[in-house]
Amino acid sequence: MIDACSLESRPLMSIDDALDRIEAAIHPVSGAEKLALKNALGRVLAEPVYSPVNIPHDRNAAMDGYAFASCDVVEGQAFTLNLAGTSWAGRPFQGRVQPGQCVRIFTGAVVPEQADSVVMQEHVQVRDQAIHFPADTRALQNIRKVGEDVKQGDLLCVHPKKLTAVDLGLLASAGIDEVAVKRRLKIAYFSTGDELSSVGKPLESGKIYDSNRMLLGGLLEDPCYSVSDLGVVPDNRHLLEDRFIEASKNYDVIVTTGGASVGEADYVKEILQRCGEVNFWKIAIKPGKPLAFGKIGSCHFFGLPGNPVAVVVTCQQIVVPALRRLSGAPSFKALRFSATCTTALRKSAGRREYQRGILSQDENGEFWVASAGRQGSNILSSMSQSNCYIILPEACNDVQAGDKVTVEPFSLLI
Repeated sequence: MIDACSLESRPLMSIDDALDRIEAAIHPVSGAEKLALKNALGRVLAEPVYSPVNIPHDRNAAMDGYAFASCDVVEGQAFTLNLAGTSWAGRPFQGRVQPGQCVRIFTGAVVPEQADSVVMQEHVQVRDQAIHFPADTRALQNIRKVGEDVKQGDLLCVHPKKLTAVDLGLLASAGIDEVAVKRRLKIAYFSTGDELSSVGKPLESGKIYDSNRMLLGGLLEDPCYSVSDLGVVPDNRHLLEDRFIEASKNYDVIVTTGGASVGEADYVKEILQRCGEVNFWKIAIKPGKPLAFGKIGSCHFFGLPGNPVAVVVTCQQIVVPALRRLSGAPSFKALRFSATCTTALRKSAGRREYQRGILSQDENGEFWVASAGRQGSNILSSMSQSNCYIILPEACNDVQAGDKVTVEPFSLLI
């Protein structure tokens, strides 16, 4: 589809086609390393992990109470058992529970071999060493069986899997203290442009502060990546080409901002064609149309636009999925669902738009979304105030208040 707001003579590549092209061009990195479990949060497993033990390892109590044998229960009648001792968590009862006896037991403590039931402590009456059980006491309850959670030899975590805090807890519960994970991706990023000034310095006329490198540093923060900030490169063909070639020798991925458009000082595509290869340039997305993807040697390259909101959108929607694939992490689809739009939105057919929205949910569980304000690709303030994207399809035109739209919450991205 031709963008109604563009001078393009041919249809732009859709974002879905661009993602397919990237997926076909990128393959997970090889190489792995052993890490202590405590350092493996967020890393991608390089091999499956199996449990060397049963979890639980012993029969244990599911609550604080008293352990007894079901053969001592007289159905429908109250009964009394003598206290034989205590089983603590970490200090099991060492004796033998005789008929007519019970054991004080705490949550997680080993249940004596002769017992098969635990009653909650609140359900009994204690008088010295005599424990009185009510008539409605249920036997064969409140005991966790050996291997109830995981049996020895069971698969604990598949690969590739990006390890979560829960995964670390599960592996630790099996006594595993080290895992094999995929090596970290080596990523370099830098900004291009004569107009850029470093944060912290006085701003000269005609200059702007370089916000894009700060954005990329945050967007690329991930335990699977080793990220290097290569600073700012001015609009100079020779300097840019030298930086590209040098970085391509030392990194798996280069991400740049600026210089990918069609201005006289936008050299990224030209240099990429000369020293590498361009897979595609320009896609039907707003903001972010002038995006370049290619390769220099074995190093993948993403040339993002210069406007900061376009940097955020293209990085989250295009670069991050590519990096996940390259790192060996499983594919991930961001959660999207329908909400009622409470404000009118301007939209021309031709490109898929990612507008900034403020999402809310009412007491009935219904979702509502409003525009976060001005949608220019240079307006970071409305991006900061928003909590979701309002995703408008290529063929969509203006949205009226009350229309249903698709939203993608920020908190569930990546």
